[in-house]
Amino acid sequence: MNISKQLSVMKLETKRLVLEKLEMKHAEAFYSYRSDAETNKYQGWIPYALEDCQHFIKNRIAKKFNETGTWYQLAIVLHSTNEMIGDLGIHFIEGDDQQIEIGCTINKEYHAKGYAKEAIIATMNHLFCELKKHRVIASVDPKNTASIKLMEKLGFRKEAHFKESILINERWVDDVIYAILASEWTAIND
Repeated sequence: MNISKQLSVMKLETKRLVLEKLEMKHAEAFYSYRSDAETNKYQGWIPYALEDCQHFIKNRIAKKFNETGTWYQLAIVLHSTNEMIGDLGIHFIEGDDQQIEIGCTINKEYHAKGYAKEAIIATMNHLFCELKKHRVIASVDPKNTASIKLMEKLGFRKEAHFKESILINERWVDDVIYAILASEWTAIND
């Protein structure tokens, strides 16, 4: 894995993917799958227009990587075609520089091909091995069985199940928290 870091930009490369900061050049691809109700049925944010994605990119993504209290969004891009197929959010939790939350969305045309797993592994290796973070969590809708299987396959454990704790599209939904410690990740991936 090739890792490139600058003051404000983080970029990871794997065999099939490039993970780079989500920028305006990605707005149309971002909108094309994030506006799809099927792809995003378990998420709270669905853009209704391209402008929603442009606003998100301009105003909701941290300028610097690894800044406590911010979200940093990575575009997941195929090496072979330079096509953006998804995104991965990294939440540097306010007041705690050792714990991170992650979330990943893949265009439904690219589901079940291992891209989410590959992107998350690269990100987790960077968070634990390079940045020396202690713990990573993921918030998952309990109906999202594909994401739950992926979390479990990666070694995350279920830590909590909150009943009707998130309001999505005017409906209260459950939230399941998965987590893994750096020591657990290292033991699994050595």
